[in-house]
Amino acid sequence: MTGGQRGTVIFDLDGTLVDSAPDLADSLDAVLEEQGLKPLGLEHGRSFIGHGIPNLVRRGLLTRDPTLSEAVIARATDRFMRIYTQNLSRKTRPYPGALDAILELRRAGWRLAVCTNKLEASARGLLADLKLISAFSVVAGPDTFGAAKPDPRHLLGCLPAETPENYPALLVGDSEVDLAAARAAGIPAILVSWGYGDAAALEGKADATVTHFNEVVAAVERLSPARTTPV
Repeated sequence: MTGGQRGTVIFDLDGTLVDSAPDLADSLDAVLEEQGLKPLGLEHGRSFIGHGIPNLVRRGLLTRDPTLSEAVIARATDRFMRIYTQNLSRKTRPYPGALDAILELRRAGWRLAVCTNKLEASARGLLADLKLISAFSVVAGPDTFGAAKPDPRHLLGCLPAETPENYPALLVGDSEVDLAAARAAGIPAILVSWGYGDAAALEGKADATVTHFNEVVAAVERLSPARTTPV
């Protein structure tokens, strides 16, 4: 089997593998305070995660001041990246059971990838800090292949080159963005209930939903038939 005996399991990062909301929210609040704006706090900031850093910063700023110019937002986004890069793993931790599931999937012959709308360097830095980087054959941000979820090219780029038409691949994610990307790529989607997506709105729309990482391996095995759409 090309690139993995069993196929490839692609994981979203923020809200799926790791709870990064505290560090992201703290960095956003730091930017807001530098602009003289009131911080949003963890729970409000958490709701903006999942569509990439520029969207996170834009929504945070415009929530506090809808009159801000594009130039101000662009500078604030650059400032956010400088702050966040220094605080990737200050509070961020893997979700309970994540490491065990990763190890079990690798032992079973699955090739693992991370596909995130966080920039590749930030994703790699975070995974390295958490001692998870060696488990993944690919870490892909929106800058890796020039495409961001829900664009299916972001997912498909995570598969080995020259994969056969029926190469097994699955996505594990937490949001409507992940689900849309999986549907567009023609691969099954497993949604986790603990992430940053709207679980109620997504109920019943994925191929499987899990409530703890100890259910992920069984869901992968159950949903691992051939791809539904050729690349």
